[in-house]
Amino acid sequence: MDELVVRTEVYADPEEVYEFLLDFPRYGRYSEYLRSVETMEGSGGPGTRYALTFAWWKLTYTAHSAVTGVDPPERIDWAITKDIDADGCWRVTPVGDDEAEGGNADGGGTNDAGSDDTAAEPTCEVALEVRFDPSSASSDALDLPRLVSFDWVLKKAIPLIRTEAERVVERAVADLEGRTRRIDLDVYVDSDRI
Repeated sequence: MDELVVRTEVYADPEEVYEFLLDFPRYGRYSEYLRSVETMEGSGGPGTRYALTFAWWKLTYTAHSAVTGVDPPERIDWAITKDIDADGCWRVTPVGDDEAEGGNADGGGTNDAGSDDTAAEPTCEVALEVRFDPSSASSDALDLPRLVSFDWVLKKAIPLIRTEAERVVERAVADLEGRTRRIDLDVYVDSDRI
């Protein structure tokens, strides 16, 4: 399995972050290639199923996903349910004032102007974790143009996963905090393809 983890600090209450991330249909606003998210069943908790329509190059594909578990306010697990072996989760981890990771030495944050305007706000770390097996992808899932191989499509599309994950995290944080700021992303990749 290939793995990608994108994490950053968010200056918002962990419970608020968790509820925000549970509202999956809003993700269509954060992705360059995700055209629509349709809720097929459920309201965000375990068993909720979504149809995600992606468009890239000359291709359109609808992935089916499901929320497989939740642990409020810390974790939302999901899985793709057809055409590829893929799953992941959102993690929300409170960051204590005495922890130095990600913030200033005093536990606060700094805005673009350099002033410390977030020291009094609760801070948490948000991580988007994705695991997938590209070799499990089904060539029957796509209606390919003539003379285009499925292997070529995979070779071109898989590297987009990292930039899309980074974009989703950055845009979600901007919405959560109600402002745009430079966001430091910590990206872990265990893959030769992304």
